[in-house]
Amino acid sequence: MNRREAISTVALIMGGTVVGAQAFLTGCMPGEPHYEGLLTPNNYERLMDEIAETILPETETSPGAKAAKTGRFMNVIVTECYDEKEQKIFLDGIIRLEETVNRLYGKTFRKLSPEQRHEFLLTLESEIKDYDSKKGPGDPESHYYKMMKQLSLLGFLTSEIGSTKAMRHVAVPGRFDPCIPYAEGEKAFSG
Repeated sequence: MNRREAISTVALIMGGTVVGAQAFLTGCMPGEPHYEGLLTPNNYERLMDEIAETILPETETSPGAKAAKTGRFMNVIVTECYDEKEQKIFLDGIIRLEETVNRLYGKTFRKLSPEQRHEFLLTLESEIKDYDSKKGPGDPESHYYKMMKQLSLLGFLTSEIGSTKAMRHVAVPGRFDPCIPYAEGEKAFSG
């Protein structure tokens, strides 16, 4: 007896249809779960992937932030964990970032070359330092790019790809060794 016959038999015994029988008949459908959030997937989520990839690019030994889907991670964190004030800073920052890129380069961030992206993000780094040194009591706690950078790092380093491919991952660590020799170029431990 196959699954379809079994469900039909159970439905007859119970005197009707089985609620949710379609799920039993088709099983789980593979694919990406859809998550709308504040950073709509086709717009800001992809932009966040590109920003994160510029911060943590793919190398010969490690995949980049885009492979870890940091844009989706940022979308969930901004939507589910940030309060309204932080969400506003983040979303206004995206608009400000795109307006500044358009003014400086005449195109969107996603259409910039990797060198231009890197150059632009370096200007935002100096903007953060300037903002932090001049921040007053009524100003927002954090600069929007600082939030983006922190989420990029957190999203990548806590992802499966980041913790297993970019760092050394030990699923079940052994004893604690407080002082172990470091070899030049060795990956950090994840965990």
